[in-house]
Amino acid sequence: MTDTARIDVLLATLNAADVGSLDAIAEKMGQVQRDLDSLGQADLAGAAGEALTALRRGDVAEFRRGRAFLQSKIGHLR
Repeated sequence: MTDTARIDVLLATLNAADVGSLDAIAEKMGQVQRDLDSLGQADLAGAAGEALTALRRGDVAEFRRGRAFLQSKIGHLR
């Protein structure tokens, strides 16, 4: 899979990370974090980890901010 295709999958996953159980959303965010790390985007992977931590502690506003930040930054990777 090309990097562009992987980025499209990441964006689709982030867009879907507001529907479902907390466990399902956390799994999606964890996958985004792992994929960003494998793409060599350590800073963005760290931001995904921070958003995941916010979700786990119940800070929905911070999670949403983190997800929006990732959507913006990942969109620029194309």
